[in-house]
Amino acid sequence: MLGWIVALISGALMSVQGVFNTQTTKASSIWIASSFVQFTALLVCLIAWAVTDRSSLLTVFQVKPKYMLLGGAIGAFITYTVIKSMDMLGPAKAVMLIVISQLLIAYIIELLGMFGVERQPLVIRKVIGIVVAIAGFIVFKWD
Repeated sequence: MLGWIVALISGALMSVQGVFNTQTTKASSIWIASSFVQFTALLVCLIAWAVTDRSSLLTVFQVKPKYMLLGGAIGAFITYTVIKSMDMLGPAKAVMLIVISQLLIAYIIELLGMFGVERQPLVIRKVIGIVVAIAGFIVFKWD
């Protein structure tokens, strides 16, 4: 149950953050706003680490394979694409497409066992769930 609550909070925070970042971009530029977002995230993470964890910062480099360290770089492009999509589509449509894309790619990663994730079998009800999500977006955007 706690996992559900955390996931719901994550989704809500992502939506609010996307709106905030889009508005910030209008006052500056997309790369300045994205840099500010990443910088403030770094500050919050360092403060949280200093208060709660205090393990060595260098242990992160023990990860294998090393390409797993690209999460931060990917995060910069996530910030950029969220800002652009919200600006171009509006928050609701952008978030629906973002979530559908996350669901589809996450399921493909599970099916293929990519990036060290345990391979899962194809389950037709999960495919139906993705199709329903796509149909929901079509219905939602129907003007």
